[in-house]
Amino acid sequence: MYAISLGDDGAELRPLEPWRAEEFLAHIDRGREFIGQHVALPDFVTDLASSRSFLQRYADKRAADAGRIDGIWTDGKLVGGVLFRTMDLDQGTAEAGCWLEPSAAGRGLVTRATRVIIDWAVEERGIHRVEWYASAANEPSIAVARRLGMTKEGVLRESYLYRGTRCDMEIWSVLAHEWRASRG
Repeated sequence: MYAISLGDDGAELRPLEPWRAEEFLAHIDRGREFIGQHVALPDFVTDLASSRSFLQRYADKRAADAGRIDGIWTDGKLVGGVLFRTMDLDQGTAEAGCWLEPSAAGRGLVTRATRVIIDWAVEERGIHRVEWYASAANEPSIAVARRLGMTKEGVLRESYLYRGTRCDMEIWSVLAHEWRASRG
């Protein structure tokens, strides 16, 4: 296992593995309403079995080199995470995502953690294009895309049915050469 420092505040990025299902469920329960405003994660993780199953799907993706999930810890407590929902090495594309419980919001944790996984995807896995999908109403997620130097490519109008409401989805991306240039 690894732990990557996210800065001087003691925050760390670590793999979220199936054996952490109980901790993951407790984290989702703490932030269920906040996380669920724009992200369906709390709808999928409702009990210990679904928590374990969700993390196992990502362990399988990691093993197949088709995705990954990492948690963000502060002071030894899981407070959020970042992931690659999809990762296609043949095409050189990956879709990144994130979530955070309210106690950790506004501290730049998601931006810092996403930088780590994009660096890994571009430099170690050869990903050419990282995509970021966000509900047009999810201003914090869109702000992360901007801070990461992503380009807004468009809006998929009413493309996502979420809890009975059709939502517009914004598509953002960064290409490997843009990422490297922005990292100096």
